[in-house]
Amino acid sequence: MRSFDTFAALAQAVGQEIAVSDWTRVTQQQVDQFADATGDHQWIHRAGERANAGPFGGPIAHGFLTLALLPGLLESSFAVAEARMAVNYGLNKVRFITPVPVGSRVRARLKLLDCTGLAPSGVQTTLEATIELEGHPKPACVAELLLRYTL
Repeated sequence: MRSFDTFAALAQAVGQEIAVSDWTRVTQQQVDQFADATGDHQWIHRAGERANAGPFGGPIAHGFLTLALLPGLLESSFAVAEARMAVNYGLNKVRFITPVPVGSRVRARLKLLDCTGLAPSGVQTTLEATIELEGHPKPACVAELLLRYTL
């Protein structure tokens, strides 16, 4: 895990890859719980014969579940010691490029695109988060994530 002591130290890393998270496995239990939470019970996400015979050869994670893994992936990848709090401010762009089969592993590769001061005592960052799918040449998801850090 990479740590930045101050907002100024973080700002010096603009334009650089700042961290790569640990790998995490996507389980059928996560997919089922996400489906229950969102009401999205499409058959491509459900374990069983229909998904196994479908275009992906088995159940896949919801795209939004893949995106929702980002907070945990970020937590295992970098921290800003000076920050008292970090909040998700939104997304500029999101693309779901490669389906994530249940049982596969993903991780986030993070590039700091921008770090702008916020009054009275914080920063807003723009991160390019590439969610890699282990063993696949193309990422599962690429998102431009906005985070705000405060003292």
